[in-house]
Amino acid sequence: MISEEEVLSILNETIKASSADQTEALLLANNSNLTRFASSTIHQNMAENNIRLSVRVVIGKKIGSASTNRINSSSIKNLANTALSIAKRRPEDPYFKSLPQKKPIVETNSYVAATANYSPENRAKDVLKIIKLAQAKDLTTAGSYSTETITIGAANSLGVRVVSPVTRASISVIVSSETSSGYANYICADVREANIENLAEIAIEKVLKGKNPVTIKPGEYTVILEPDAVADMLTFLGFIGLGALSVQENRSFMCGNFEKKIVGENITIWDDALNSETIGIPFDFEGIPKQKVTLIENGIAKNVVYDSYTANREGKESTGHALPYPNIYGPQPANLFLKNGNSNLKEMIKLTEKGILVTRFHYTNIEDPIRTTLTGMTRDGTFLIKNGEIKQGIKNLRFTQGILEALSHVEAISKETALKEGFFGVNRVPALKISKFNFTGMTE
Repeated sequence: MISEEEVLSILNETIKASSADQTEALLLANNSNLTRFASSTIHQNMAENNIRLSVRVVIGKKIGSASTNRINSSSIKNLANTALSIAKRRPEDPYFKSLPQKKPIVETNSYVAATANYSPENRAKDVLKIIKLAQAKDLTTAGSYSTETITIGAANSLGVRVVSPVTRASISVIVSSETSSGYANYICADVREANIENLAEIAIEKVLKGKNPVTIKPGEYTVILEPDAVADMLTFLGFIGLGALSVQENRSFMCGNFEKKIVGENITIWDDALNSETIGIPFDFEGIPKQKVTLIENGIAKNVVYDSYTANREGKESTGHALPYPNIYGPQPANLFLKNGNSNLKEMIKLTEKGILVTRFHYTNIEDPIRTTLTGMTRDGTFLIKNGEIKQGIKNLRFTQGILEALSHVEAISKETALKEGFFGVNRVPALKISKFNFTGMTE
């Protein structure tokens, strides 16, 4: 793992190598380890160490950037010169005002040495536990188990100097029979928190309940979405419309709706990288401190997230949500939360006369970002609920559904939440019971 002193030394050297009006340097160092298994056998172990140094330079209102993974003095000089050459040939950006000034950072503690040092042998022992539990039920397993350390450092010629390491472990399990499959996933900063046996048992229970699935007709159903499915919806919602650039370009569902009710009153969504229940870093890729931003409060559209570029366009302050430059997406929420409720899955099922329980979605895509229309399929555990009980597994269905519309018909929200994957980070979400959800097709 690269040290904080080494990162700062590289960043300082990069800033000094540039003769531009303003210069920004970003370093990303990654140490990732992955174990994959299929047919109840580990078939792949991988380890990757990589480092990437990027520089953004500003000459007046002209901006150039370049990156490299060669970290030595000559490469750093070439990197700065390349970015300068590009900037000189670029047209002026009328909206650009300045790189951000230094601001105080609130430290977070998302680095855990136990995760950083977790060995392939330890991952193999954990996978073996999963395999043995499944084999005892004559089931097969597949999945992945990763541990990684990411060190992020950002600096600029206006005084920004920040470095932070973060660790993450992610275990995904699919257990299969001849006619059914079940999925379970766990993400954490500290690998010692993972309950491997419980993860396997969740997937196994889904397989056994889902054997010999039946076909049901598409249509509008009450659904109970487990956290993996909820996280999918929330991730897309953030991506298509909760960043300032999408609003400034008039392609967000938030346009014209600020301070208006857009979802149910029981829905509150915010972004907070500093919360102890997520895995976050205390600053964005410009080195600006991350702020908690309430996006939707009690159903009312409130705010979007900003980087320095989009904030300057409106005379506002960055909320600390910049992605690495250059990017076409603008600022993005990376640590979304959906406020929990006081229910639980068992109670949701018990109070459902007829509905569908969904473990997760698959092949999800946006059809209409303004209407927030999402399409995809159910996968690895889809069940028919009748008279308050899970009756049987059903064959997977295709859905076409507006996210905001779905969040306007939430009948119950679980008290328990789970950390799940997002596009740019992780999201913490509960399970949801939704009274109207549109399934448009069947799978074979």
